[in-house]
Amino acid sequence: MTTSVITVGLSLASLGCVLGLACGELHAHAAEPALQLVGVARVDITPSEPIRLTGYAARKTNSVGIEQNLWAKALAIGTDADGPVVLVTLDLCGIAERTYRVMLDRLQAQAKLQPAQVAMACSHTHSGPCTTDWAPNIFAQDIPPEQQAAIDRYTATLVDKVEQVALAALRARQPARLAWAQGQVGFAMNRRSARAGGYVISPNTNGPVDRSLPMLCVTEPGGQIRAVWVNYACHCTTLGAEFNKVCGDWAGFAQQAIERELPGAIGLVTIGCGGDANPHPRGGPDHGLALARQHGDAIAAEVKRLLQAPLRPVGGPVRAQLRRLDLPFAPHFSRAEWEHRATQPGIVGYHARKNLARLDRGEALPRTLPYWVQAWNFGRELVMVFLPGEVVVDYALRLKQELDGSRLWLTAYANSVPCYIPSRRILTEGGYEAEDSMWYYDRPARLAPEVEELIVQAVHKVVPAGFARKP
Repeated sequence: MTTSVITVGLSLASLGCVLGLACGELHAHAAEPALQLVGVARVDITPSEPIRLTGYAARKTNSVGIEQNLWAKALAIGTDADGPVVLVTLDLCGIAERTYRVMLDRLQAQAKLQPAQVAMACSHTHSGPCTTDWAPNIFAQDIPPEQQAAIDRYTATLVDKVEQVALAALRARQPARLAWAQGQVGFAMNRRSARAGGYVISPNTNGPVDRSLPMLCVTEPGGQIRAVWVNYACHCTTLGAEFNKVCGDWAGFAQQAIERELPGAIGLVTIGCGGDANPHPRGGPDHGLALARQHGDAIAAEVKRLLQAPLRPVGGPVRAQLRRLDLPFAPHFSRAEWEHRATQPGIVGYHARKNLARLDRGEALPRTLPYWVQAWNFGRELVMVFLPGEVVVDYALRLKQELDGSRLWLTAYANSVPCYIPSRRILTEGGYEAEDSMWYYDRPARLAPEVEELIVQAVHKVVPAGFARKP
């Protein structure tokens, strides 16, 4: 891990008329939001040694350099009396539930934060380091011991850094105002295309996609921008598998561009329900580097546009809810089916052989997947829902119909990333998001068709009734 200094949003120099408009003027035509205690901090989590990058099965060697530093950033909101909430964003492809639980335990011990008060969100960059236990079958072969040791060292230091940055954000809390808006950015595209043999990953201009860009702005009483948090439902896969340097992809470049436009502010990026969306275009002669910058600049340009109009005030205190589900898997393969699959090449055979070894040791394969549905509501103005995993767009489209979409913020890849979370439609259609991806995540079977209903019902239970769409 690189040596890094935690940067906190304590006292920023006045930005004056940044982007042609002082942030204090953003509320000139809207109700003045009440002051809340808000702190923001960041810490560098760039690997300090060559390490396997995750997200693409085709990569077979350690990283060969650093294109862009990676960051963990924290945003703390609320007083100790009310019970603060803390968001931690990670420029990583994903973390395992065990890593998430260790991070929670640290924050509970150090700051008495309950799990509902903490949300962690990965950007899902496919040019970030492997973390321990996450998508363990990604390479369809065992990771050499010396490479696994580097991954474990990185993950242990990552846990320390997350604790440090969350505590720094809590210490940095000062009076500030929160306000938000929703914009649109156009580069996300549905990636599921029907072919004669089923669904394949290919741009689908007619497929469903969520191109909304919710933005939360944190300003000091004098109008200085302390932080900007945006959320966009798209994979961080502009860079291809041939690119083997550490990089945050479009989400990393978006943060850079926001911070370049707003000196002294910290930019945070989370990902919405974009499990079946890719950036378009992507790749190219430089493996997608120029396009990743272009997409990041598009995010920052929309932030700039949104900041030129009045924002919607966000109140407090924040009410946090967390509900555990056990999502059922579909029926497992029979012993004969496992044995047949074990003879096949690639991920199918590797996955089957691992599970046969478990059965031979007398281990029971799991029948359910633990899953956590979380919500933070800011008074009656805004509710944020956090969903683990690679959640597909159908969840966003449905929840924005059943709840008041004008007051709803949906973040996926939240807390842990256990696997893809397909909808009933996608489970019926099949394809990578429904089935093939599960083998890379080392799950024993695809998810059962009823998972969509279970998740949506849980969202309704953690979201206050006042956010339901009125008939």
